[in-house]
Amino acid sequence: MGDNTAKPDMKTTAGRIQDLRNRLDEARTPAAGREEAATEGELTARARVEKLLDAGSFVETDALARHRVEAYKMDRTKPATDGVITGYGLIDDRRVCIFSQDPDIFDGAVGEVYAEKLLKLYDLATKTGVPVIGIYDSAGPRWQEGIVTAHMQAKLLRAATQASGVIPQIAVVAGDVATLSATTVPLADLTVMVQGASLHLADTDIVSQVSGAATTAEELGGVGVHAASTGVAHVTSANLEDALAAVQRLVSYLPLNNLAASPLGGPEATAEADLDTIIPDDDAQPYEVTDIIAAVTDGDFFELGADFAGNVLTGFAHVHGRAVGVVATQPSVLAGCLTAAGARKAARFIRTCDAFNLPIVQFVDSPGFVPSVEEERAGASAAAAALAFAFAEAQVGTITVITRKALGTSYAVLGSKGLGADLVFAWPTAQIALADAPTAASRLGVDAEQYAEENLNPYVATERGLVDAVLPPSATRHHVLEGLRLLERKVGYPAQKKHGNIPL
Repeated sequence: MGDNTAKPDMKTTAGRIQDLRNRLDEARTPAAGREEAATEGELTARARVEKLLDAGSFVETDALARHRVEAYKMDRTKPATDGVITGYGLIDDRRVCIFSQDPDIFDGAVGEVYAEKLLKLYDLATKTGVPVIGIYDSAGPRWQEGIVTAHMQAKLLRAATQASGVIPQIAVVAGDVATLSATTVPLADLTVMVQGASLHLADTDIVSQVSGAATTAEELGGVGVHAASTGVAHVTSANLEDALAAVQRLVSYLPLNNLAASPLGGPEATAEADLDTIIPDDDAQPYEVTDIIAAVTDGDFFELGADFAGNVLTGFAHVHGRAVGVVATQPSVLAGCLTAAGARKAARFIRTCDAFNLPIVQFVDSPGFVPSVEEERAGASAAAAALAFAFAEAQVGTITVITRKALGTSYAVLGSKGLGADLVFAWPTAQIALADAPTAASRLGVDAEQYAEENLNPYVATERGLVDAVLPPSATRHHVLEGLRLLERKVGYPAQKKHGNIPL
């Protein structure tokens, strides 16, 4: 082997090849000081990509890109990659496009060439129909490049918007993502956030100046904020390796694009469980809907947004190897009552499933919306409409299972037949009515016990065709599976329009 440190002879083929190797080596060499950090367990931007993808599958694009700015002495530092790693590779043999922002080059700040790399990646992903995975760790715009950075961020927002509903987008918030850079993350279909990372639109220094009190990135947009308050973080992880493992699992549930079928090949089907004893005799007593989900699916429910609006559960699972989206009210939280936050959570998830051909299986036990001044001021009516809109617009197969209460507004907006559900099943324990017995009896001037006996059952609705079948709970998995097989053949012809106007 020759001396690679000597300047290659550019008049020869061997010299030109060596020159290319030298340039690529520069692009792949961590910034000063990162080698030591890497030995302590901290992954570089490139290592993050290689950790996520199948070994040896990463193909880098634009590795030799460099910024073109000379002002503010920027011409003295022109690192290869310009602060973001881009390319494509495989996750469990499924193709994805990927980018990883590099906080060690200009703090991951976005400049013109940097943004051009991301725009090319989005274009490649949408043309080839593969998901985009972004690992975010950026301080925001590159100040030395001025207003052009805001212009390029606007183009990135447009690219992500145009890709929305065409290819899945997954965001991993791995560090401090601030100001303009923070605007792209919520456009992702799914967001994974690492403990210690942050996502905030306002600059911490400016917030401190305006408020007169010191603040931190974590206070503005740490994991606690986005997992419990905003709902932006669908999955939280203790460290980056766990976050990347979560991404790998998420990809297994998703089709490559909006024209691909729901993925098959999940875990082996579980034995049909006996659910006949899960509903308590006392209809005020709670139970865990996750037990029902585990029995009806293949036992691999991957919950999303677990810390946000816990009265409504959303997530992915398989049913006999078929990937599905699951929506369920949780009787152990607020007695399964809906809230504005819970309704919006479900609506967003339903639209994600519908965009990517994932059938929706819904479990309902809800007496209505929480009746309070706070909920009304939080926009409960608009949230209810948004949930109804999302479900009514869905073109994928939809199956609703009413386990206990489906009263009033909850009945109407949670996958009812009138809203467009393809199949509605009810258990003998189901109470499908306009209201509970005391409320209805007071309005009608009748005895509450008599009203309950005559109306709080699944049969009044079944006689009117609002329920397709009343099932023993233990038979639910079989009927859901057969329903999913039937609905693979579902064909719809939506009205010709640009789009509906969902209440946001």
